[in-house]
Order: sequence, then structure tokens, then C-alpha cells
Amino acid sequence: MSLTTPADDQASGSRLHGDLHWLFARLKQGLATAETSAVREHGLSLWGYTVLMAIVESPTRSQLALAQAVSVDKSKLVLVLDELEAAGLVRRRPDPADRRARIVEATDTGRSVLDAARDEVRAIEDNLLGDLDPSARQALRTLLGRLVGTPVTRIENGQEYDNACAPRQP
Repeated sequence: MSLTTPADDQASGSRLHGDLHWLFARLKQGLATAETSAVREHGLSLWGYTVLMAIVESPTRSQLALAQAVSVDKSKLVLVLDELEAAGLVRRRPDPADRRARIVEATDTGRSVLDAARDEVRAIEDNLLGDLDPSARQALRTLLGRLVGTPVTRIENGQEYDNACAPRQP
């Protein structure tokens, strides 16, 4: 009996290994496994890491805008923010323009934790992309950004989640 690798299957035209959903799911699974361990060393979950990164990137965001930016349900975001705040990584304060809204800011500790975790995540990503030359790495990131950006824009413009990636009807 001969064993084949995913690369062998791809070369032979395997439907599974040529399927975008499978490819992205496998990539996400592998990255999530490695990155969960890395960010956990800094007291973060993957969601905590993602949310903290978005907060550092744009500190004056409201909780609602933050939920939209990281594509997470508002109730899940509240749980993540509670964890980050309890760890002293973020603080929430009333929005002066709307006392019902909260602005979320990273603390100095939060920024330091994020920088350290980001260094480890970057090393994991560099290892993953190690067989690609720098221009191929950049091309991959650019193409993935386009693939992610278009469906997200469609969703934000009111197209339903279940058909956001479907071709537009004339």
C-alpha cells in the first residue's frame, strides 16, 4: 500500500486538495494550533490577540465598530474585552460624544504584551511561508487581502452572510 501526501494529491488533481474551502480550513487549523500556543504564553486567546491588535491599530474605536472590524459577534466581543480588561491589557471609558457607548484603549502593558505575542506569531508565519520568496509572500498576502476584502464589503453593504461570496446577479 502506498501513502500519498497532500502535495502528491494536489499534483494529481485531487478534488479535495484543490478545494478552496479545504485549503483555507487546513491552513486556518494549522495556524490556529501553532498561534494559540504562542499567544497563550502571553496570557491571550486568539480572539484576545486579534481584538487587542485591532484596538492598538485604532484606539478610538467604539465597541460596536471594534466588533465589526474583527468580525465577531458583539456578545463574544464583550467576553473578550472583559478578559483583556481583567488582565490589565485594555481599559474601557465612556465616549464623550455618546455616554452610552464605550471607547476601548490598550494599556501600556497591553501594547507590550501584543508586541511580544506578535513577534512570535510573525515567526510562525515566516516559518509557514519559508519556502516562498519575498515577492511570492507579498503576492499571497495581497491576494488573500483581496479575497477577504470583497466578501466583507458585500456583507457590510447588506448582502446576506450565506451568499456574500456568491457571484453578483445582473
